[in-house]
Amino acid sequence: MSYLPLIIQLVSGAVAGNVLGTAVKSLNLGTVGNSIAGLLGGALGGQLLASIAGGGMATGGATGGMDLGAILGSIGGGAFGGAVVTAGAALLKMMLKPT
Repeated sequence: MSYLPLIIQLVSGAVAGNVLGTAVKSLNLGTVGNSIAGLLGGALGGQLLASIAGGGMATGGATGGMDLGAILGSIGGGAFGGAVVTAGAALLKMMLKPT
């Protein structure tokens, strides 16, 4: 079992969470918060995309190697998941904040 796709998804999610937090100040959870939410979202989004796509990206294919499509899929799924979970966590935080 190769952990490379999961590592790529985690890093992509953390980067996307921090980019989203920097770009949209109202969704910023701070560097640590953005990173944690991005990591969680990257793992969830990347694995969800891999399972929808047939599992080839999650395992690296039958040969055990990863091709460019698998790497880009891991990056895309991780980044999308990281951004979505970071935005969701920030919106939830704003909704629960006492006024």
